[in-house]
Amino acid sequence: MTLWMVRAGRAGEREALALEKNLAVIGWEELPDLSKVKTRDVLTKLLAETYPNEKPKTLMNWESQIWPMLDTIKTGDLIALPLKTRSTIAVGHVTGPYKYNKEIAGGPFHTRPVKWIKELPRSAFDQDLLYSLGAFMTVCRIQRNNAEDRIKALLSGKPASIVAQSLDKEVSTDATTAPDLEQYSHDLISSHLSQKFKGHALTSLVAAVLTAQGYQVRQSPEGPDGGVDIIAGHGALGFDAPRLVVQVKSQDTPVDVNVLRELQGVMKNFQAQHGLLVAWGGYNKSAAKEAARLFFEIRLWDAGDIVRMVQEHYEQLPEAIQAELPLKRIWALAIDEEA
Repeated sequence: MTLWMVRAGRAGEREALALEKNLAVIGWEELPDLSKVKTRDVLTKLLAETYPNEKPKTLMNWESQIWPMLDTIKTGDLIALPLKTRSTIAVGHVTGPYKYNKEIAGGPFHTRPVKWIKELPRSAFDQDLLYSLGAFMTVCRIQRNNAEDRIKALLSGKPASIVAQSLDKEVSTDATTAPDLEQYSHDLISSHLSQKFKGHALTSLVAAVLTAQGYQVRQSPEGPDGGVDIIAGHGALGFDAPRLVVQVKSQDTPVDVNVLRELQGVMKNFQAQHGLLVAWGGYNKSAAKEAARLFFEIRLWDAGDIVRMVQEHYEQLPEAIQAELPLKRIWALAIDEEA
């Protein structure tokens, strides 16, 4: 059994399709049905004919990613799908061969059937695993540092402990496996936040972000909160709309739809127009689906959203928080991601 990463679009545009239809889905929509492609040479020739303006190195790179979908990935192999729309990584088993799927709206798509087993928050993964899963590729094998065994351990509810003698000492600098540096930076900040801002401290961080956004904020004291951690409103005294109630969950496990519905009830009690559910460990598919229905009423933030908000408003955060979270803005070359 082998572990593979298969992404679902540059911006996660095929993630919902992949999860709902139990598929691994890749792009390269201009390519025809590849079911009869039996050798890598034939695939290389077809790529050159389909994309005549692309450089040979680019076509070789693409061939190295598409070929596993046709041949190298086997039934029973593990698939990891790092989501871009949530701070979550979905993991599943491949259940069948390549298929040029014409039955799905928006298709046809190049697919492999997958039984998704579990969605795990990014915070559950050690940094080296996140580094490997951040490779700037659509399809690649993940094998460094006992990755497969460690992800199996996560699926069984055990910590993905690192065996010291199994670690590779050097990080590959091969261009084809270059990591997404922005995501890598996000993961490092997220790891630091999880250590420095647990429990009530996370509530204080969220309150500081809302203050930087222009809200007048009242934070509940530590202890039982009656379903509300933060009350916020606009205006000099916080009386103006939009009025907001916030519930903060700092645990590493995803919250379910019941927590979202509880927040709806609290909103009515406080006569608030909007609610914000902050869940460090993310939220499951049912909560995400319900949140989409309540788009004009409730927002969900996970660890990734918190990191983005902190980066956006960092200069306006209190000095005490900046001291606990020293950040420096840098510029990096944007590497074009695969299809």
